[in-house]
This record gives sequence, structure tokens and C-alpha cells, in this order.
Amino acid sequence: MTPPLYINASLYLPRLHSLFRSRGREEKLSEEMGLKEEFEEYAEKAKTLPESTSNENKLILYGLFKQATVGPVNTSRPGMFNLKDRAKWDAWKAVEGKSEEEAMNDYITKVKQLQEEAAA
Repeated sequence: MTPPLYINASLYLPRLHSLFRSRGREEKLSEEMGLKEEFEEYAEKAKTLPESTSNENKLILYGLFKQATVGPVNTSRPGMFNLKDRAKWDAWKAVEGKSEEEAMNDYITKVKQLQEEAAA
């Protein structure tokens, strides 16, 4: 009769742990890639929104787009007489605390909302 085979688990646990950690990173990476592709798709759809889209909604989209693609505001606020650029800067600054993923998700949601409003 042969004795039972015992495996020293301590030899394999570090490998298993690193395998599961890398799988988690791969899953997160694929989710991010999916989100980025969806974001790019909705960025294209935003270009087809009707002219009647309010400036307020356009500024919200602008701020979310900049936050998702550039990150936090990295320029100084435009001067008082440059109203258009100042409004765009303010819209970007308003969403400064959002992560890239949050900004992408909010952008997608806003474009969907505006498309539904335009279709109604």
C-alpha cells in the first residue's frame, strides 16, 4: 500500500494568489476597454444631437468629456471678456472631482438622455 500524497500548499498558494490578482486586473482592464469604446461611440453620437440642445446641456457634456479625456482642469480660468471659453472652463471645473470612469459613465448617460428627449 502506498502512502497518500501530500502537497505542500505553501508552495502553490503564492502562485494561485498572483494568478487570481492578475485575472482581476485583466477583467478590470477589459471592463475599462469596454467603457472606453462605449464612451467613444457616444462621443460620436453626441455630434448628431439636434441644434436645439440647450447650451447648458452642451456645457455639461463638454465638462464631462474633458474630465474623461484630460482629467482635472490644467489651465487657468479665461478672462472675463472671453465668455464662451470661461463657460466651458467652468463646466469642466464643476466635474473636477470625478474619476475618468465616472465621467465616462455620466457622459454616456447624458447623451442617452438627450437622445431620448430629442426623439420625443
